[in-house]
Amino acid sequence: MDNRYSRQTLFKPIGDEGQARLKDAHIVVVGCGALGSPISETLVRAGVGKLTIADRDYVEMSNLQRQQLFTEQDALEGTPKVVAAERRLKEIRSDCEIHTVLDHIDGPLLLEMAETADLIMDATDNFETRLLINDVAWNKDIPWIYGACVGSSGTVFPFIPGQTACFRCLLPVLPAVNETCDTTGIIAPAVQIVAARQTAEALKWLTGNHEAMMTKLLHFDVWNNLQVEAGISRLQKDACATCGETPTYPSIDRSEGTDYAVLCGRDTVQIIPDSTRPLTLADGKHLAERLGSDYKMTPFFVEFHASGYRCVLFQNGRLLIHGLRDRNEGRKLYHHFFG
Repeated sequence: MDNRYSRQTLFKPIGDEGQARLKDAHIVVVGCGALGSPISETLVRAGVGKLTIADRDYVEMSNLQRQQLFTEQDALEGTPKVVAAERRLKEIRSDCEIHTVLDHIDGPLLLEMAETADLIMDATDNFETRLLINDVAWNKDIPWIYGACVGSSGTVFPFIPGQTACFRCLLPVLPAVNETCDTTGIIAPAVQIVAARQTAEALKWLTGNHEAMMTKLLHFDVWNNLQVEAGISRLQKDACATCGETPTYPSIDRSEGTDYAVLCGRDTVQIIPDSTRPLTLADGKHLAERLGSDYKMTPFFVEFHASGYRCVLFQNGRLLIHGLRDRNEGRKLYHHFFG
């Protein structure tokens, strides 16, 4: 065990001092899919002391082409991604402190997760969650490392409070249509390049090599052999709600009541019930039995079919209705199911 990190400490910018910093570091990884898998594995193998991994989904067969922590058995069992990831990461390195969050990430939850964090890693697939990460990072004065990939292309940039413009400042120049791997497809090499560049930036920050970090946003297309870099410092806005003179961090606020949302590129409506009216696994089981539907019960969720849709009800009451794009229809079905 003494020489576990010997090849890494031989690398002079890290050395023994940098390795000690990694051991003391706490990283939050938001998302445990295509990017979250290699990011988490690389950080664990590098010797990071504590990892908090959050994801709301479970393993499916279509994930296995690019999400390296998961197996066919995980997909067959519908294992939550954070559960499968923790199991595999502990096999890789048993002394790493790993905390998992199987839930939809909102402002209060991410603020709590980031309370002692040194860095937030973006492994999400939508602008809304990245805006939330951005607000929490500036609110807590900790950096976050943006990563996105679709098709054969990817984009990477480290956002650092007090040093760079923030993600909200960039929104007018980022694509209005957010393509995803579920709508456009993706190849694994694009994923691996983005994750590698993100974790390289993470290692630079955590080991104190801040001067080596990227100063320009990187975009590449590995299939068409293209790579461009763009400076973003001039995009910073004094009136920005996140990094401006009077920040309000609008993405952190959580609205009350039942929340209905279409998951990005998934043909799935997600319903988060009001906290005063939580659903339970037993509610899903009773609904399936009342409808005469077969159901699958696990410690984490119950899966059943209702009104022609595949439904997954999680332990905390969060409901996914697969095969549906209309949130209003999702609202009607929810009230039809549960009153």
